[in-house]
Amino acid sequence: MSAGLGPLIVTRKSGSEPIRAATGETMGELAGFWSWACSDLASNTMRGVLAEYLVATALGAASGTRREWDTVDIRTPEKWRIEVKSTAYLQSWAQSRPSSVSFDIAPATGWDALTGAVSAEVLRRSDVYVFCLLHHRDKETLDPLDLGQWTFYVLPTRVLDERCRVQKTIRLSSLERLGPLTTDFAGLPGAVSVCVEDPRQPWSRGRRVPDDGRSGRT
Repeated sequence: MSAGLGPLIVTRKSGSEPIRAATGETMGELAGFWSWACSDLASNTMRGVLAEYLVATALGAASGTRREWDTVDIRTPEKWRIEVKSTAYLQSWAQSRPSSVSFDIAPATGWDALTGAVSAEVLRRSDVYVFCLLHHRDKETLDPLDLGQWTFYVLPTRVLDERCRVQKTIRLSSLERLGPLTTDFAGLPGAVSVCVEDPRQPWSRGRRVPDDGRSGRT
């Protein structure tokens, strides 16, 4: 790696940072760009980023900034590696019917955001998958910021590796047959904690999601 070309140090922005002309005149604020670029939270791209933020917030891992293209989506204070996938019945565009619900589970090569190194090995690198379904079905009242409109399915990655080895996508009905822990936002910390337990134990359906009171911790 060339000197001076290491990873960029990204600082968390507040939204009040000015957009400046060459003359130094303030032309606006960063929050204005965010509002322009990111207001469509039902789009595939922004819904996915929002889902990552919701899961990171629930797990106490949202204090820094999102690292795009890392080998996993979230790294928690406990060193748990979390992969987040999202989908929805409703899209931003006109639809003749609600979308079919499926999630991407394809194994992939890995890229280390810190070193820039690429691993050609194709696998799933997380400890846990969190599948986020924006389940609301009425476009007039759709609000991705309403946590009550989300359902979360949490599953150890090892179950996917054992049962879906090289499979690239999975429908909701097939996912449910794998026995994920189904929870709301408040139950995410407990569900993830259960899924990172001793990997030598066989996975079974119907496990209870413990309420450990950690949701939304900082």
